[in-house]
Amino acid sequence: MPDLATRQTLAFLIALTATLSALFIGEVLGQMPCTLCWYQRIAMFPLVAVLGMALWSDDPRGRLYALPLALIGLVIAGYHSGLYAGLIAEPLVPCTQNGPSCTDRTGQSILGLPIPYLSLAAFAAIAILLAPKGPPLTKGETR
Repeated sequence: MPDLATRQTLAFLIALTATLSALFIGEVLGQMPCTLCWYQRIAMFPLVAVLGMALWSDDPRGRLYALPLALIGLVIAGYHSGLYAGLIAEPLVPCTQNGPSCTDRTGQSILGLPIPYLSLAAFAAIAILLAPKGPPLTKGETR
């Protein structure tokens, strides 16, 4: 497994790609995000800043701040993917009141892959990369 700096860099690049993709879809293509997509953006966008600052300052504790955001986003993306796949009943859907449906299959894909699944994969990859490896660190030790 790569060292922490490499894993933080990879997590940063994934978060940056996801953020730029979401902005491109919304601002350039004009596709309005659904409610759950907004919640996922709230978790993803700060990851770029948090992980970027951790890399810039060479701070190994950056993952301590980023991992909770990634896990929150992972839960929301998992719920959204369940809705999209039809595994969660429609009465539990928080969408369609003020925006597009979270289960709408038109326009919700990139290269044939549904956006909810791409979001789930991005959050899962970031969480795995930032997850602690091995026993807890002692003071002053980095991994």
